[in-house]
Amino acid sequence: MYTRMMIRLGYPAQNLGLPETTNRTLRLASLIDVDRLKGIVRKNIAGLRNILHWNAERGIWLFRMGQDLVPFASHPAFPYDWTAEHGGELREAGELARTLGIRLSMHPGQYIQPASPRPGVAARGIEELRYVTRVFDLMGAEDAVTVLHIGGGYGDKPGTAARFVEVMSPQTEILRYLALENDERVWTAFETVETARSLGIPAITDSLHHNLNPDGLSLREALDLSLPTWEKRGTRPKLHLSSQDREKRPGAHAYSIDSLDLEALFSALDGREADVMVEAKGKEQALAAMGVRVR
Repeated sequence: MYTRMMIRLGYPAQNLGLPETTNRTLRLASLIDVDRLKGIVRKNIAGLRNILHWNAERGIWLFRMGQDLVPFASHPAFPYDWTAEHGGELREAGELARTLGIRLSMHPGQYIQPASPRPGVAARGIEELRYVTRVFDLMGAEDAVTVLHIGGGYGDKPGTAARFVEVMSPQTEILRYLALENDERVWTAFETVETARSLGIPAITDSLHHNLNPDGLSLREALDLSLPTWEKRGTRPKLHLSSQDREKRPGAHAYSIDSLDLEALFSALDGREADVMVEAKGKEQALAAMGVRVR
């Protein structure tokens, strides 16, 4: 089904069955333990390699690395040159991903707010995005994607969008990988696409976020807006699929994907190709429930 519809699937950060993760971390106060920190980074990169092999054997062509691949890499207290120390390992992992044909991404959290009116918050967000950019550069991951939410609206969404564009426009290295994602409370798919277009970068439609914050658009109409934004970059469009955990707050991801959500996405895509990141707590096991062979 996925081949016929030109859909490629992936999942984020860890594999529950192996088990492996790319997101081991430590407390900020423990950064002074350099040997421990280096060991964590090496375990994360080794986990990435193992996950890549496992995914390729099962036809899973997308993987989102954990944001803590190099924990606290953008923090001023980071105690060594991580690009020099781990650059060789990252280059090898990137070469493996290219050989296997797996597309990589990272998703800095919602605390990354380049449009924040507080200069310190905005500056820290830019540094975190530079860290992600350095990872992709070292890995040679030309089709990789840094997924980012615009952030808060700060009581003035037009002004915040303009500030976001002003702050990000000079960051040409970051923009090479950056794509903006709609969210469930503040920024709609339409507003996200408009801001992305102002920067000449793509937009990602998240189906669950759109269901919660549609602003009158159907999912098909949201995809009609976001999918063409990838043409300038010349890479496959990306989008996110998840289902609501009915026992948690709106926007919380369920363990697996509801069949109705899956069918709604396929209907909205209407045969168009896309790379679909499945954001489910069940990770690769959620893909198994969707018919992907994971054993």
